[in-house]
Amino acid sequence: MECRDRLQDLRHLKQKVDAGVDFLVTQLFFEDHVYFDFVGRARAAGIAVPIIPGIMPITNVDQVQRFTTMCGAHLPRTLGAALQGRVNDPAAAAQLGVAYATLQCAELLRGGAPGIHFYTLNKSPATRAILSALRANAPWREA
Repeated sequence: MECRDRLQDLRHLKQKVDAGVDFLVTQLFFEDHVYFDFVGRARAAGIAVPIIPGIMPITNVDQVQRFTTMCGAHLPRTLGAALQGRVNDPAAAAQLGVAYATLQCAELLRGGAPGIHFYTLNKSPATRAILSALRANAPWREA
């Protein structure tokens, strides 16, 4: 979602959709407005397929920093600072990551996202905790 040439990116994406893509999954991101802005731009470009937000629950501070650097995403300043305060407490960092992703997913679903794709990195406990909280809250009913 955060490329150097957004118009070119959307043109390529539109070509893929026109060739038969049924749905899209975004890269990871940590600010929901990034997703909603992207969906708005995609709709304006004539892309009508479902766009599923890609969420990576933070379970490791060093790992999330590597991933965001690799894919061009960024952590909000306040989240980054909160994670840095937990860099020597992996359990606390993972708890923050699960809580943050849960709130993020609830907002996305409430805002009309058609579902959530979780980048679990073969670590399902965080995703299971998020899903349990979402099922209890059912934010999609508010959409």
